[in-house]
Amino acid sequence: MQNFTSIPFFGESLSIFVAVSWTISALFSEVATKRLGVHVVNVLRMVLSMLMISSLLYVVTGSCVPLHADVQTWWWLLMSGVVGYVFGDYCLFNAYAVIGSRFAQLFMTVAPATAAISGWILLGETLSLSAVLGMSVTTLGIALSILGRGRSEEAGKRRIHLNLPTSGVLYAIGAAVGQGLGLVLSAVGLKHYEASIRTLSLPSETLDGLLQTLPFASTMIRAVAGLAGFVFILLVSRKGGALLRGVVDRRGMTMLICAVFFGPFFGVSLSLMATQYTATGIAMTLMSLSPILILWPAHLFFGQRVTRKEVLGAVISVLGVSLFFIRF
Repeated sequence: MQNFTSIPFFGESLSIFVAVSWTISALFSEVATKRLGVHVVNVLRMVLSMLMISSLLYVVTGSCVPLHADVQTWWWLLMSGVVGYVFGDYCLFNAYAVIGSRFAQLFMTVAPATAAISGWILLGETLSLSAVLGMSVTTLGIALSILGRGRSEEAGKRRIHLNLPTSGVLYAIGAAVGQGLGLVLSAVGLKHYEASIRTLSLPSETLDGLLQTLPFASTMIRAVAGLAGFVFILLVSRKGGALLRGVVDRRGMTMLICAVFFGPFFGVSLSLMATQYTATGIAMTLMSLSPILILWPAHLFFGQRVTRKEVLGAVISVLGVSLFFIRF
């Protein structure tokens, strides 16, 4: 794991790449979700992500499954999978279907606030004045993007109204809460995993190889919980027939495979890696650029009208994220 520390701004570059990767994944996910349905997409993306990660682990470590993870590691990462994938991604993909990837990604700037509050409650971390200010600024940016003015029926007065469906907004908020809390839980699990591996008497070369795959192995453990949860939801909702139809939908599966590669496989794993090579605050800020990066592709590919107010709102939201990690 020490190999990359000598590369200037490696963690920062990785964080920007993660933001680009998540943007691409969001665009593909929106198309796949509207074509295949939320339940089908969530089950298949977990299966595809596990297949991709197990293939990588086999090439690097010779094993298709995560190695040397102790009970505490499994516990924290499975809990992270339930919160981040089952709850968070269920909400996120419903948000894609209702309000689209552009606004869903905007709401994901709330995730650092959730992470900060979760760290304060669960880990006893300090909730600084800058974090509170960051929450306020992020909320202001989102409000600027999604609120508008219209005339009420009473004497032609103008009133503030929500430009998006309420259900989509609630799904997007749930997605941000799931991702923020899931990130805190996965960070704890990752620390336990690294500590577990470092206690082993292994050659330095083997040890380095295992440490470099930790983010991917951790993501696979989280995906185990995600797959179990989504299969349960699929069975309860009686969508088994939709799953079979989705598998033979070539266009839908192509979109989904691309979404999985840039999201759960590449993006999520590299996001965990990025926090190992730069300060968490810097990584989170740079990874939160997706709401800005997605504006032009959403206009180009989906023909969505992007207003100056929405651009300003996205920029303010990302600036709010950066305030979380400034101490004053």
